[in-house]
Amino acid sequence: MQLQPNDCGWIEVVCGSMFSGKTEELIRRLKRALIAKQNVQAFKPAIDDRYSRAEIASHAGRRLEALPVPNLDALRAAIHEDVEVVGIDEAQFFDAGLVAFCEELALRGVRVIVAGLDQDYLGQPFGPVPHLMTVAEFVTKTLAICVLCGNPAHRSHRMLAQQQTGQVLVGSTESYQALCRKCHANARAEADMKASQGEISFQDGGVT
Repeated sequence: MQLQPNDCGWIEVVCGSMFSGKTEELIRRLKRALIAKQNVQAFKPAIDDRYSRAEIASHAGRRLEALPVPNLDALRAAIHEDVEVVGIDEAQFFDAGLVAFCEELALRGVRVIVAGLDQDYLGQPFGPVPHLMTVAEFVTKTLAICVLCGNPAHRSHRMLAQQQTGQVLVGSTESYQALCRKCHANARAEADMKASQGEISFQDGGVT
């Protein structure tokens, strides 16, 4: 049984790879808060419009109304004075200031639920999520299934051409696969070899 703090706010982080059920879990928790008739606000970065512009949407099709915001300042300005629960999806797309903001909310007595990728396509820490994990009271790390071997997967493999560079690239199954540690390392090594030989292409499923 998970104990919850009394008379104060707290931070929950749901993190993991692509296709691991992070958003599904965020929606589940927020819907339970709504059933309990709590004042809930949900937010998402405006850059993520894959399934819906004004909803948090999971890969499995579950949806919840959310306000798209372009940056942290807009998120801060949209917070209601009487809010009790704040949900933030795709937290990796916000800047480092998200950590202090979530702590401010928690100190105000707000329950803050944040979902996002903890690693980028290279397996490196992604945005503010790893820092949020260190200050959160509760951390849930979700796992996907490796599409190559069936093992638990915690890494997101980008399948794109060499020119598609940069840490941030919004996509779904057309751009990413969930892989385990071993398969991800093998895919990275293969992509690096092809890139060095100038052979990488979209069809190769290379990681940039």
